[in-house]
Amino acid sequence: MKSLKMFAVLMAMVLLFSSHAVRAEAPALKVGQPAPDFSLPDQDGKTRKLVDFRGQWLALYFYVKDDTPGCTEQACKFRDDIGELKDLGARVVGVSVDDAESHASFAKKYNLPFPLLADSKGEMAARYGSLRGDGSMAKRNTFLIDPEGRIARIYLSASTSRNSAQVIEDLKKLKGS
Repeated sequence: MKSLKMFAVLMAMVLLFSSHAVRAEAPALKVGQPAPDFSLPDQDGKTRKLVDFRGQWLALYFYVKDDTPGCTEQACKFRDDIGELKDLGARVVGVSVDDAESHASFAKKYNLPFPLLADSKGEMAARYGSLRGDGSMAKRNTFLIDPEGRIARIYLSASTSRNSAQVIEDLKKLKGS
């Protein structure tokens, strides 16, 4: 009887944890499908929505945490390449589960000229399949979204040092330049 109760408790725990893991993982996004909508505050408290970027390319990158070495390198590469990205008709938006105050400090410290969205509940990251299993951080994924709001390229586990350059290369190919 005692072992039956322990088995029932163990099974309940397995079900609880496995259902949580399933909720954290969104279906894999695919090139060509509409990008999931979003509406989140940036580091200045301004609400940003996917529709705000309609008519232009959008490099939407998810990153792990403000002011960490890899995330700083990735953000600064996008910052340094912002002129070329703008010339190609693209905007850049970063997203992490950090709050707007943390984003404001990070953006100011490194002179980041693009919005950083505060996805503190991890809901947007989950919709983009970019939330780590425990929900405490985003995965380092980038989505290049076309002017009609469709996913044009997906960069899973994006390189901190090459992500911006990869986006630029693909933009040139996609635009035929």
